[in-house]
Amino acid sequence: MRKIPTLFLRDPDDMRRVLREVNPAAAWVLDGEARATRKFDGTCVMLDSDERWWARREVKPAKTSPPNYRPVQTDPATGKTVGWEPVEQSSFAKAHGQALAASLGGAFTAGTYELCGPSVNRNPEGYGKHVLVPHGLFLLGDIPLDYDGLRGYLAELAYEGIVWHHPDGRMAKLKRRDFPPSECREDPVVTAAPS
Repeated sequence: MRKIPTLFLRDPDDMRRVLREVNPAAAWVLDGEARATRKFDGTCVMLDSDERWWARREVKPAKTSPPNYRPVQTDPATGKTVGWEPVEQSSFAKAHGQALAASLGGAFTAGTYELCGPSVNRNPEGYGKHVLVPHGLFLLGDIPLDYDGLRGYLAELAYEGIVWHHPDGRMAKLKRRDFPPSECREDPVVTAAPS
């Protein structure tokens, strides 16, 4: 799990927002080789090839990493390190256990998932119970690939944003809140999610 680049460069004066300039690390999206998928607003978890679950964890500079932490990448600008900790020791252990129980023994394959539900990030997805949503599953149809078109498209979404997937594994993202407030609705329109 590496930090996913945003499609447009961040505004150095307000890193919460994007500029009109395409991020060179995500320029491949404009080549038409990417699949656009729905971005869910929860927390990332991973099932590894040994069938062990991990939770995404960010560790700030000068903070001690949790036990059994597996660092993946450090952001040179902020000094924050992202990595994985065993899900059972994470703050999402209970929610994850409930999501597994709700799956009624459903088979999970190695990969990453978004853990969503009532006790995750104030439940912006509106789920009635905790669920594990496989990343890259919900494909989007034709979407614009320019700043103004994406700004308008995202303003109408009832969910967080878009993640593009390249066949070689690269990903890029764009969230509704990446645009300046005057350009895109800040408040999500939450529709009823499956229970």
